[in-house]
Amino acid sequence: MDKEIKVINGQIPFETYQKLRVRCGLSAKSDEATKIGLNNSIHSVMLTSNDEIIGMGRIIGDGGCFCQIVDICVHPDFQGKGLGKLIMENLTQFIHKTLPKTCYVSLIADGDASFLYEKYGFRDTLPVSKGMYLKVE
Repeated sequence: MDKEIKVINGQIPFETYQKLRVRCGLSAKSDEATKIGLNNSIHSVMLTSNDEIIGMGRIIGDGGCFCQIVDICVHPDFQGKGLGKLIMENLTQFIHKTLPKTCYVSLIADGDASFLYEKYGFRDTLPVSKGMYLKVE
């Protein structure tokens, strides 16, 4: 792993959030959605290399009963170096140290990302429950 990688907790800068999401293949978010979303994060983590943000992840939700891990992404030039693990380690440490024991923490796993999330205790909800979504347009 690169020696220059630093883990920083704090609000992700607006433009960085928007650009990094798209660069990593996640959907674009409007200015309005970004402002509201970032301001309502429960916990955010960033990875930097030479003072450039190259990875991020957030926890959103009510902070008590329900939370969700979102925005896990690493810049394509830095993928395959274990940086997703650094993000998940930070988020799961926050979960175990800060959130109530009965908090239900969920996430949506795209592609093979489920293999990473399983290492941190996340399990498929089927057949007990089925994840669903509504995209506001």
